[in-house]
Amino acid sequence: MIALRASLALLTLLWLTGCALGGTPATRYALPEVATPDAAGAEASHVLVLRPLRLAPFLDAEGIIVQLDDITLREASGHRWAEPLGRQLERGLRDRLAAALPDTRVLLDSEIGAQADPLQLRVTVERFQGRPDGRAVAAGRWQLLDTDQMLLDASTFRVATPLASDGYPALVRALGHSWDDVAAAIATAVRRVERHAD
Repeated sequence: MIALRASLALLTLLWLTGCALGGTPATRYALPEVATPDAAGAEASHVLVLRPLRLAPFLDAEGIIVQLDDITLREASGHRWAEPLGRQLERGLRDRLAAALPDTRVLLDSEIGAQADPLQLRVTVERFQGRPDGRAVAAGRWQLLDTDQMLLDASTFRVATPLASDGYPALVRALGHSWDDVAAAIATAVRRVERHAD
C-alpha cells in the first residue's frame, strides 16, 4: 500500500513537472532597427551623449506589456522581449538620432571618452505598451543639459500609433513607429539648441 502511494505521488509529480516544462515556448521580439549611415557623426561639429535611459518599473519586465482597460496592465507570458527593453530603446534612440542629426556624433553614456562640451540627453519612459483601442503608446519625458548640468530644453512626449493588424508582431512594429516619432521630436529640439549654441 505504501509503495502504491509512493508510486502515485511520483507519477503525479512527474506529470505536474511535465505540464510546467512543456507547452509552447515563448515568442521573443526585437524592436525594428533603423539604418544609420556608415560614417554617421564621423566629422561631426557637435556631440550628444545619451545618458542611461530610465524605465518605469513595470516596463522593466521580460514580457511585453499590454493595457487591458483604463487601469489594468498585464505582462504577456508567451510574448517576450528578445533583450531588456531599456537596452533596445536606448540603442534604438541613439541610432535614430544619429540618422536624423548627421552633424552630431551621438554616443551612449558607456561610449563617451574625452569629448569637449557634449550636450547630454536624459530620457524617462513611463509608458511603452499596447492599448485596448488598438494603439501602441510611448510616453515619458526628456531633458537636454549642458556639461554643467544646466537645463537647455525639456519636454514630455506621448505618441500613439495605430496597429496595422492584430497580434504581437503588429504591436511591436507600431511601438517601433512610436519610438521613431519620439526620436524625431527630440532631434528637432537638439538641432534648435545646437543652432543657438553656434
